[in-house]
Amino acid sequence: MFEGRRLILFLVFLSIGLVFIGKLFYLQLLDDTYEKAADNNAIRKIIQVPFRGEVYDRHGKLIVYNTPVYDVYITPRKAVVQDTNRFCKLFGVTRGYFDTVTKQARAYSRVKPSLFLKHLTKEDFARIQDAMVDYPGFSITTTAFRTYQSIAFSNALGYVAEINPNSLKDQRDDYYRQGDYVGISGIESYYEDVLRGQRGVKYRMVNSNGVEKGDYKKGKLDVNPVAGKNLYTSIDIRLQEYADSLMMHKVGSVVAIEPSTGEILTMVSAPSYDPSLLAGRNFSKYYQKLALDPLKPLINRPPSAYYRPGSTFKLVQALVGQQLGILSAGSVFGHAGAPVKCHSHNTSHNDLHNAIQWSCNPYFYHAFRKILYDGTTGNTFERSAQGLQRWSELVANFGFGRKLGVDVSNEKKGNLPSVDYYNKVYKGENTWKFSNIYSLSIGEGELVVSPLKMANFAAIIANRGWYIPPHLVKGIGEKRTIDPFYKNPVSVGVDAKYFPVVIQGMQDAVLHGTVGADGRIPDITMCGKTGTSQNKKGKDHSIFIAFAPKDNPKIAIAVFVENAGFGGFAAAPIASLIIEKYLKGRVDRKSVETKFMNMSYLANVTYNRPVKKVTSDSLRK
Repeated sequence: MFEGRRLILFLVFLSIGLVFIGKLFYLQLLDDTYEKAADNNAIRKIIQVPFRGEVYDRHGKLIVYNTPVYDVYITPRKAVVQDTNRFCKLFGVTRGYFDTVTKQARAYSRVKPSLFLKHLTKEDFARIQDAMVDYPGFSITTTAFRTYQSIAFSNALGYVAEINPNSLKDQRDDYYRQGDYVGISGIESYYEDVLRGQRGVKYRMVNSNGVEKGDYKKGKLDVNPVAGKNLYTSIDIRLQEYADSLMMHKVGSVVAIEPSTGEILTMVSAPSYDPSLLAGRNFSKYYQKLALDPLKPLINRPPSAYYRPGSTFKLVQALVGQQLGILSAGSVFGHAGAPVKCHSHNTSHNDLHNAIQWSCNPYFYHAFRKILYDGTTGNTFERSAQGLQRWSELVANFGFGRKLGVDVSNEKKGNLPSVDYYNKVYKGENTWKFSNIYSLSIGEGELVVSPLKMANFAAIIANRGWYIPPHLVKGIGEKRTIDPFYKNPVSVGVDAKYFPVVIQGMQDAVLHGTVGADGRIPDITMCGKTGTSQNKKGKDHSIFIAFAPKDNPKIAIAVFVENAGFGGFAAAPIASLIIEKYLKGRVDRKSVETKFMNMSYLANVTYNRPVKKVTSDSLRK
């Protein structure tokens, strides 16, 4: 029995010994944790942030570039500051700032670098460079902030800002560190993956005092940063600046598209802001001011603002009605029996051309009624639902009620009412009919669109039935690549033969119809359609869509001016000036140009608080 116990004890101690020996073998020969820890004491790993890709306009003019600056990072576990007051004086920060930032850094990670101070100039860097040896745990990284050649493209371009904690936590590829900058909106956000480039790393040997002694292993392990790819946009920056100047003292949007390519020539959101205010250390201060502004200058209105299209939507009714075989160029409707009134012309019986030229409400009321019922008999509720289903399927082909796929980060679908939509609104099937939804006939009611959709619609008419998805970037990097999505034409399912009567009506609407004299270009054949979007808060919104020239169109445009009234007297002149500027390279109608550059509709804009304290000029200062 005694021999058995001795054997057991022997085996126990032998097992323990083998465990220790195995652990020592693993630590010394297999596990490199401690080797790396030792290396970290002798080797400094320096992250090299690449320059962000630059942005150019369609003619190769530089819009956005990078100005080199320096960021100071802190690694809490290694940080040593013996004289905090001296440190704060050297870096130009307060003791409160020092305490707050170091506390935040420890909360984020004690072993990972966190941003301590950003955007030091060359002069700042030269002043502190020699003193950095006295502060282990603090390092400097070369970076850059965005610098702008023009402020006119800010909303569509977007801005960059420090990555927030949630995005940092949820990132897919573990690329970003605390304090890194990312695109927040516009094309800066949409093309973040190509703009940001690839991070580099450099290893430097340091002594026990933190003084660098040279490259580690002669730089064999270093990885050079790769700059982000440049973006070559479709924007004509001169046209963008011109359109922006016309929208001063106004709230609204301008979108112009090259019909044959889908390339966006200008995308203006008014009021706007100076993007340089969000590029430096004072981001938080200015962002808060802009975010609280009742005129909402940070919103990129063209792809995201909602409006009823008003009378511009009558062109959709004309095309869809013809495609369904219900309307023709010779279709005539009178005013009798229509709950909507006509505008100014006295013709009581119109054909399709005249109805477009004079924007006749009763005509399109009767046309929409005929489209829905299509000569059928039976239950009125069922016929209304069947007709609306047939109608909405064709209208959706124009891009209404869905996203077009434009390359910005905030496009909205809008609303195209469907049978299911009205079944929900009226709480059941067979509970609504034409008399409940007739306002759709003239672009009102529950129909909601964005300015971008209406500019694309103008391009569809210019192309006689097709479009290429609108886009802001026409080339990425040296090879000028682009997503094939932005090359393929999309048919809207309406035969080309149905467009001439609509286009002729649009031409005559400009020459001697609903467009005022200020909206006519003497030597350019422009085809357009006015719209007045109903607005419960104050004056109606002014809308105009157009393309020019009539044959082989080069530009399609939509202009929305909030609370400016009739489309023919506010939006149309602005659109005509932009078209003239683009096609001729100059504007000959100087009196009209001066009038609308100085025109202000801000007094009509209604928000939750007075707007008289805020002007478009103040947003650009």
